[in-house]
Amino acid sequence: MSSTPDLGPLPRRVTVDADQVRQLVGDQFPRWADLPVRPVPAGGWDNFTFRLGDDMVARLPSAAEYALAVDKEQRWLPALAPRLPLPVPVPLARGRPGAGYPFPWSVYRWLPGEPASPERISDPVRFALDLAGFLAALQRVDAADGPRPGKHNWFRGASPRTYDAQVRRALTALDGRVDVDLAREIWQTALDAPRNGVDVWFHGDVAPGNLLLGGGALAAVIDFGTCGVGDPSCDVAIAWTLLTADGRRAFRERLAVDEATWARGRGWALWKALVTCARTADEEAASARRVLGEIFAEGSTDDHSG
Repeated sequence: MSSTPDLGPLPRRVTVDADQVRQLVGDQFPRWADLPVRPVPAGGWDNFTFRLGDDMVARLPSAAEYALAVDKEQRWLPALAPRLPLPVPVPLARGRPGAGYPFPWSVYRWLPGEPASPERISDPVRFALDLAGFLAALQRVDAADGPRPGKHNWFRGASPRTYDAQVRRALTALDGRVDVDLAREIWQTALDAPRNGVDVWFHGDVAPGNLLLGGGALAAVIDFGTCGVGDPSCDVAIAWTLLTADGRRAFRERLAVDEATWARGRGWALWKALVTCARTADEEAASARRVLGEIFAEGSTDDHSG
């Protein structure tokens, strides 16, 4: 059994505003200096996102830990994009620290669409099949020399055991508020599920906000900051966080997910939902409770038939 990596304290986030971005762009990319800069509402936690004109977007990491992904995305997204069936961000330029902003940053082509949500998806099964097809294509890309799990992606692609201590603390905090016995069983099954497959590419954060819709259908996949090469079970968590029961079955069949990988993916979904429920009491926690309901609906791992 490997030891749990030291995740350290929570990242210390910086702030950045549109005026700083204008100065950064003007200083480093004068050909774009006259383009308007405006923040993207709900542009994400790991990065501050700003529209640059109509066709581009500037993404600036919010903390040093998130900035570790800049060079990775610059290196690998141009190699991944031609091999994937849906648009993904491809960097147009790499920015340097400046204007009081301390980290490297990137300019990408703007990808239109709206974040996925259950009410916006027109055909849940078709959406699930399209997403599974995208992930299957990603897993088929040559993984040689790809980035291994580490601090750059918060150990996605490693074992969910990385977050065992967080889950245990959340279960203690939630005792009496959720079915902690069932949660412990599901979590332990995830930890015990054997990992026998080859290492493949994974996205690492297949979440509703990173799946863009056009006309109610999956149109693009964004934010590869947590991508890497390793165990793809972290990408399976979307089966419980967004998909319907019918979509979940179609997703699993299309992606040909074995029992052990499914169990680890269920564990990844459980980790995030438990931690969110334990630390907040707002709309985010309500969404996490819905996810817990989806996870618990499959019942005990003893009677789960897949």
